[in-house]
Amino acid sequence: MSNVNNLISKLSKPICLTGVCLSMFPLSGLAAQKPNIIFLLADDLRFNSLGCMGNPIVQTPNINELARKGVTFNNAFVTSPICCISRASIFSGQYANRHGINNFTTDFTSEARSNNYPEVLRRSGYYTGFIGKYGVGTHMPEGDFDYWKGFPGQGKYYHQGADGKFIHLTDLIGNEALEFLETRDKSKPFCLQVSFKAPHVEDGNNLHNGYVYNPFYDEYYKDETIPENATGDDKYYLAYPETFRVNPQGKTNEARVRWGLRFSTKEKYQESVKSYYRLITGMDDNIKRIVDELKKKGLEKNTVIIFSSDNGYALADHGLEGKWFGNNESLRVPLIIYDGRHHQNKHSNEDIVLNVDLAPTILDYAGVKAPDVMQGKSIKPLMVNENIEWRKEFYFDHLIETEGGRIYLPKSEGLVGLNYKYVRYFNGGDPDNFFFEELFSTKTDPLEINNLANNPDMAKIKEDMIFRLKKLRTLLK
Repeated sequence: MSNVNNLISKLSKPICLTGVCLSMFPLSGLAAQKPNIIFLLADDLRFNSLGCMGNPIVQTPNINELARKGVTFNNAFVTSPICCISRASIFSGQYANRHGINNFTTDFTSEARSNNYPEVLRRSGYYTGFIGKYGVGTHMPEGDFDYWKGFPGQGKYYHQGADGKFIHLTDLIGNEALEFLETRDKSKPFCLQVSFKAPHVEDGNNLHNGYVYNPFYDEYYKDETIPENATGDDKYYLAYPETFRVNPQGKTNEARVRWGLRFSTKEKYQESVKSYYRLITGMDDNIKRIVDELKKKGLEKNTVIIFSSDNGYALADHGLEGKWFGNNESLRVPLIIYDGRHHQNKHSNEDIVLNVDLAPTILDYAGVKAPDVMQGKSIKPLMVNENIEWRKEFYFDHLIETEGGRIYLPKSEGLVGLNYKYVRYFNGGDPDNFFFEELFSTKTDPLEINNLANNPDMAKIKEDMIFRLKKLRTLLK
């Protein structure tokens, strides 16, 4: 170890903090060279529900500041628009076709977990922590982390502490993040994943239509009027075929059922969106607490902060609530990367980046080779190089097993490119036996109103996209 420290001292100047030179202390070579990493993951956060993504109403000053100092990826997507599958892809760097998790109960195998980014980092000398919603399977992998404050399932927004007082989950998660920063092994670099429940609804709780925010935010957005959703009129929902809306057993599409709970009247719409925004602002305030603690401890300038979401979310778009489908609101997510070690030359990027890229990106920042089973690519090079060869399209699918038929959600798959998006919907196990297909121009029709799938002038484009979709479906296994 002394040889490593000698080499470091020759290659770099002593770092001074609060008047004390760190070169006076015997830092481990690993801790001195490796950046710390904090991965902040929201739940059901649509791409444009942040101020830095163009939303003029929601207050997210602290996430905005990360975006200002870092890089915002304007074309970030998930490869499966549902939390359990997307989170499995985030941990593993794999598409659903490979990791095979298509429900809420299937766990990672021990072998699979050994190739997930947290275990790879831990074996490489990182001190690892996980806080919040784990979201994959029912058995929690506490032993895979040095610090564990994760929980199974969806969780609840209010928790009673030992002192009998109740605390909002977002604030509790913030407290645990500060505890991690205080109690970590300071001889090692660290990686902490903070997985908020916010702004996900709390199913079964009718308070604020399920968006159970901290009452501290009652006055936020009180005097605002949320604009009507551009595709919220019933005509957009009725544009879907009957098989999409109701299955042969008479079950209504679950996204429409939940729309009825939260958006079916003007009053519900206003309350739901404002409460959704209040949850986001509460998360933003706790991100400030984490960043402030990094600064207080002198860690910010050697820490990479990544912020994203597990999937998007429809706020009455196309008469739907939730995610699950091929709509832009479901697939597209925010992604911001701030590297405290470097001043970024540009603040936005237009390349297509995916949730499967997050694990290899985190490993790349740590200087650790990604396992061969990972299918995503590190986006770290995109932070500094505009001319790197990069993907022009991606495959997605949604094959969730819907609780034995208790609810109805059509399955889907599609291909999203820089110019067009192709989506097909089906029931059963054969995606080629579909009942509905869509083709949209991603350039001229961002709201996805004009379905070109049956336009004879678009037949060749659709045919080519179907060919590439089937090819990717096979290659990604």
